[in-house]
Amino acid sequence: MHGARRWLVRAALACGLLGCALFGARQASRHFVFRGQGRAVATSAANALVLRAPDGALVHALELPREGGPWVVHFHDNTQTAEEALGFGRALHARGLGVVLMEYRGYGAAQGLDPSEHALVADAEVLLAALAARGIGPDRVLLSGRSLGTGVAAELARRGRGAALLLVAPFTSVVDLVREAAPWSPASLLVRDPFDTASKAAQIAVPTLVIHGDADEIVPFHMGEALASAIPHATLLRVAGATHADVLDRDAPRVLASIAALATTSCR
Repeated sequence: MHGARRWLVRAALACGLLGCALFGARQASRHFVFRGQGRAVATSAANALVLRAPDGALVHALELPREGGPWVVHFHDNTQTAEEALGFGRALHARGLGVVLMEYRGYGAAQGLDPSEHALVADAEVLLAALAARGIGPDRVLLSGRSLGTGVAAELARRGRGAALLLVAPFTSVVDLVREAAPWSPASLLVRDPFDTASKAAQIAVPTLVIHGDADEIVPFHMGEALASAIPHATLLRVAGATHADVLDRDAPRVLASIAALATTSCR
């Protein structure tokens, strides 16, 4: 009897320790996903937008306005701030597009807030509603995401919040990324913010451009291929020799021309 009790106590202790380990790992996974959290950079001359989310948090964005025509609403990668994505925004703006770069909670001007998949999508909804109130509705919006931002942009496209979708170096899901790096890990238990674009792909009805470098060392090229095949109206632009960092720069004229063409043909 005493032996059985000792076994039960040990089993309970082991389960508790495993639970603590998994909780700690899940917390660590969030820090891995939102690697740029806490980064702040000097502000620029771009127009700053400050809105309020339903939970009271402030939603920050940078705007490069244009009268009429398509607008690009862009969600940056997990190591950048919106300010650091301005080079891409200015390149699109120079091609006649209005541009808005949303900041993530905990990044840049949005310090002191905890990011999560749910919070980023909710903040994006606030931003898109504010644009719609100014006459920049979904029919004029190209939803754009790079790396982590592709998970946000894809979810909004699934909800019908834009007329077209741009995915730059997209992953199928964060769970798949973890499995790719560590096949032995219980990835589905560790990841708190899955950003599972693959499961939503069939529900994305808008014209979509997937841009991916075939030398990407962070997000494997085959993930971009898989999404381009799974999204009904998607086209894959393969950038030969491009890594995760230089995918927008290696063949910039062709890349930017393709993005502008998507915006002008799909958005009013």
